[in-house]
Amino acid sequence: MTPFLTSIPRRRRFLVVLPVLALLVWALLPPTRLNSPSTLFGAIKGSSIKSSDSILRYIDPLIGTVNGGHVFPGATLPYGMAKAVADTDNRAEAAAGFVSDESKIRGFSHLHDSGTGGSPSLGNFPLFVHPGCPEDDFRKCKFTSIERPVVRVDGSATARPGYFAIGLNNSVYAEMTASEHTTLYRFSFPKAAEVYSHGEMVPSSPLILLDLIDLGNSRTGGDIFVNATTGRIQGNGSFVPSFGNGAYTAHFCADFRGADIRKSGMFLDTNSTDEVHALGNVGSNFYIPSGSAGGWVHFARPPNDQIMARVGLSFISPEQACHNAETEIPDFNFERVVKAGEKAWKEKLDVVKPDYSGMSEEFLTTFWSGFYRALISPQDYTGENPLWKSDEPYYDSFYCIWDSFRAQHPLLTIIDPAVQTKMVRSLIDTYKHEGKLPDCRMSFSKGYTQGGSNADVVLADAYIKNLTDGIDWNLGYEAVVSDAEVEPKDWSTSGRGNLVAWHDLGYVPYDDTDRNGTGPMSRGISRSVEYAYDDFVIALMARGLGHKADETKYLQRSRNWRNMFNPQQEDRYRDEEGNVHKTQFKGFMQPRYRNGTWKYQNTRLCSPIYQQHSCYFDTQYDTYEGSPWLYTFYVPQDMASLIEALGGREAFVERLDYFHSSGINYMGNEPNFLPTFQFHYGGRPGRSNYWVHQYIPGQFNSSINGIPGNDDCAMGAFTAFAFMGFYPVAGQDVYLLTAPLFREVSIRTPSGKKAILRNVGGFDAPHYRNIYIQSARLNGKPYTKNWITHDFFVHGGTLEFVLGSTESEWGTKSEDLPPSLSTGLQN
Repeated sequence: MTPFLTSIPRRRRFLVVLPVLALLVWALLPPTRLNSPSTLFGAIKGSSIKSSDSILRYIDPLIGTVNGGHVFPGATLPYGMAKAVADTDNRAEAAAGFVSDESKIRGFSHLHDSGTGGSPSLGNFPLFVHPGCPEDDFRKCKFTSIERPVVRVDGSATARPGYFAIGLNNSVYAEMTASEHTTLYRFSFPKAAEVYSHGEMVPSSPLILLDLIDLGNSRTGGDIFVNATTGRIQGNGSFVPSFGNGAYTAHFCADFRGADIRKSGMFLDTNSTDEVHALGNVGSNFYIPSGSAGGWVHFARPPNDQIMARVGLSFISPEQACHNAETEIPDFNFERVVKAGEKAWKEKLDVVKPDYSGMSEEFLTTFWSGFYRALISPQDYTGENPLWKSDEPYYDSFYCIWDSFRAQHPLLTIIDPAVQTKMVRSLIDTYKHEGKLPDCRMSFSKGYTQGGSNADVVLADAYIKNLTDGIDWNLGYEAVVSDAEVEPKDWSTSGRGNLVAWHDLGYVPYDDTDRNGTGPMSRGISRSVEYAYDDFVIALMARGLGHKADETKYLQRSRNWRNMFNPQQEDRYRDEEGNVHKTQFKGFMQPRYRNGTWKYQNTRLCSPIYQQHSCYFDTQYDTYEGSPWLYTFYVPQDMASLIEALGGREAFVERLDYFHSSGINYMGNEPNFLPTFQFHYGGRPGRSNYWVHQYIPGQFNSSINGIPGNDDCAMGAFTAFAFMGFYPVAGQDVYLLTAPLFREVSIRTPSGKKAILRNVGGFDAPHYRNIYIQSARLNGKPYTKNWITHDFFVHGGTLEFVLGSTESEWGTKSEDLPPSLSTGLQN
């Protein structure tokens, strides 16, 4: 990019670069590809007009679509099952289908996850559109996912809530939207008898194919049938989940409008025919091998230069997929579906009303886009569960709860408690029918358990915050106790492992021999501290439900973090010259043998500054996706005792500051969120404010790579909390208070009243020199605590702050600190 453009804000640079690139593309193409530059501009202008809505205009779904964010930027409803987007051929980054890079477009598919790690997820049954075939011969079109990908028109990707569009350099402009279980596409073509496609001119006679593959190329078998008269394509395939065990079957029903049908047929790899119209068990009894295979329809030139494609989806049957499509989008009315999607998003997001005074467009986009991403998944699959019959809701794509329990689910408890209640009911119903709560679940399959049984925290958080509508809390308690007491045969996908050692020794030993179940015999540190916190929240549920003996037992187990804490462990590291250095910090979580002796793990291992990528699910080490530095801070049930073990408040704050400033912290993983705010426990809430302003906009911003890691729908939740001025301690009735980044933010409560956080003095956005709370008042009365309870977000109230440029005494006294188990925690 030319130097003068680098000084222009990102969005303005886009407006400058797009016309320039479009003119260059037009100038280099044959005159029959596009009649004039206005052809391309007309298509883009008609679909990418920015919303005038005070919320939707600030949502950029493309944030996080590079650099490992894996965000789904396509068309969907809040928690929607149908998710339409253009899929790229960048397998390393295309976990959610689309990537904002220069990779080619391989199709448009209808089911996706968002923000996940692991392998590419879903992306089943992609459509691909040829504007015509060489020599008007369908056999000469490209059918396979390897041959057909086409370059995108640079800068043409447009995304907003409920809508996605992109231009391809094969003369196709693709727009898409979605209802609950159905996607709708509008494919536009140039007004010309011949068009440009795959390097040559072809007659204008579109061919649309539907491939049975998914993003991970995991399909086995399947069926497909093309109705030669109507062009309807129906079928299914069986696939494997992207981060777990098992298999699932998905079904589809595709219909088209806008042009007469010339021919139709089947393809298998590079071979295509118009003599066969069914493959699989439907009519032919032909087993469809893996790889690209499917059906196609060859159309006459569309009189209005557009073809509509509607794809109904189901996990029950092709017939239900057709029913979903015919019920939800009977009229193929693209604009109606787009507007319905915008309305659905506006209704969900409108519960929060910030004051925009002093806010830059970049900050508003960062906030609203993060808030938006937090509502993409889990996905509402109610009525589409093929595994068991139930009147309970069914949500899928809890991917994974290890990521989402810390921020996303607590956010939904505040801003969408009705849906969070349904999610909790779904988790309990999964326990009822499968015997365990999931720690990770996608595509009706058990996902891998990354640490503790953290659905326990989701349930406890909901219980403590009094979500009750339709929830069987006795069954919910039975579920969490099962996690704590009963080891499954395969604890790699549910429950906990090494439970005998956990019960008898109070930790997960490095050299334990587990004879009761199987799973990765690693991650002893991270599993132990997570098991301890899981037991703590179970104790809180036991207290509320009147199980006194259980409360005592689980509170005792929650103290087991001490068994992994080696008070003598030093922090040593080697510099670039190979010299060994030692910091002043002593005392870290460390691996331990069954006999009680310590094993050494480098305190910085699995951090950005030392072998960061050594601690994934298949690790041999004792921490998961984080270092002993990180997991030493994970004692949210008793931070007062941890602070004492680390040398007192001053030493704790110094250590926590070092963690953030030294490069050890990695904000691209959810366990790192809470340490941003844990200065509150050390009596220095101002330092939490300081680090919030370092990470926003330093790592969370409105650029395409504006999140530091897999989104998991949790990065957006962290962003939303930071802007609003509080952060949850998941599983407890505790929110840690920081200065809102808005002058004021109002949250509509379930009672209809408003919870208002307001800066009444010193607010100086966009400069943010005054970031420290000097004093606070709650409903007109002085408020000195640096935390608040959920009651504020249920019954409403007004919390007012005066800000200043230096730290103050506010929230620093012992009586103002968040509660800890050792100081009489009463949740």
